[in-house]
Amino acid sequence: MSLLQIASLLIVLAGAFGTINYLFLRLPSSIGILVVALIASFAVIATDTLFPSLTVEEQIRAQVLELEFSEALLEGMLGLLLFAGALHVKLSDLRKAWLVIFLMATIGVGLSTAIVGFGFSWITGAPLIIAFVFGVLISPTDPVAVLGVLREASLPKALETKIAGESLFNDGVGYVVFLVLVGIAFPSGDHHGSGFAGAAQLFIQEVVGGAILGIVLGWLTFRVMRRIDDYSLEVLITLGLAFGGYELAVALQVSAPIMAVCAGLLIGDIGSKHGMSEETRKYVEAFWKLIDEILNAVLFLMIGFEVFAIAFETDFLIAGCMAILLALIARLAAVAVPVLLLKPFQTFSKGVIPIMTWGGLKGGISVALALSLPDGDWKPLILTVTYIVVVFSIIVQGLTVTRLAERIGRTPELPNQED
Repeated sequence: MSLLQIASLLIVLAGAFGTINYLFLRLPSSIGILVVALIASFAVIATDTLFPSLTVEEQIRAQVLELEFSEALLEGMLGLLLFAGALHVKLSDLRKAWLVIFLMATIGVGLSTAIVGFGFSWITGAPLIIAFVFGVLISPTDPVAVLGVLREASLPKALETKIAGESLFNDGVGYVVFLVLVGIAFPSGDHHGSGFAGAAQLFIQEVVGGAILGIVLGWLTFRVMRRIDDYSLEVLITLGLAFGGYELAVALQVSAPIMAVCAGLLIGDIGSKHGMSEETRKYVEAFWKLIDEILNAVLFLMIGFEVFAIAFETDFLIAGCMAILLALIARLAAVAVPVLLLKPFQTFSKGVIPIMTWGGLKGGISVALALSLPDGDWKPLILTVTYIVVVFSIIVQGLTVTRLAERIGRTPELPNQED
């Protein structure tokens, strides 16, 4: 199938599955599309088991593998999704809790990677460095999944903004650490890095370089938009920033996700306040909200169909179920340790730890990173376990996070950073 045919099919199926969800399941749209896609996928697998001569599953699996989910997300959709997500997070909100967000995105990701890594190695017998690779790809919360689900979870805007902000940053850091660990674990692969010697240099280059590039491109775009009062052109300029900036970051070998987040934050806050008219602001926000929702629908559809790419072996499924608990324990540590470190100096509202633990959803980025691993003995296991954790996170955690917030008694808030 050509790229246009694949894109057309995905749009048609996303619309059809979204309609089925709206009429019958009534779940939040992103989760509903994922559930319907999973039901359709398992129906095909069951039909093929009953009637092997049809070979429908084999044909669909070939198309799913041909789609190259990892490349489509990491090099295509991710820039737009991260930019759109950051566009609606205000710098003023992030400044109020910058320290706890910073600690969760650094110490938290490191702790989670270590906990999952040691646990996964113990469960499966995988070499420790391979287990750490799995640990880092499953540790960051996925801003795409978080924003897609929390948008319809009826949580207060302030809490949603803070959870999303933490997710945007720990995703970027986690992606860079993933590149470093893969470079160590697979030194002959196509990933960056060459053992421990280049790990620190790669991390600084990716993180700092991505942040600087995002700020510079965002500022230049803002200066241009101040001189223009044409909403259609300004929407086009923001689209060019998201597309062009992401590809430029890839070409310069700096972190494209961090670039997209920094550029989106700058345009969404400073650019929105000082570089756009009221009419332009409305069109830009509406455009990117629509782009975000469409791409989320397509992404969750693709996650549902990736079930054809995993291996249904009993040992893999058992490891996947154990990894769910492991990932939750690691997420709890990633949230609790920064909060407990800051507790002597700040006052935290009741319920911050459980709501941020349960609301830290995994998503398509984890699946894409697992798919991007070099072929080897451990890749099928890592991919299957990752998929199980992601599906559990989106469906179970995504559908119950609001109930958890209500059960706690009052909506938890991250503290304002004291001057």
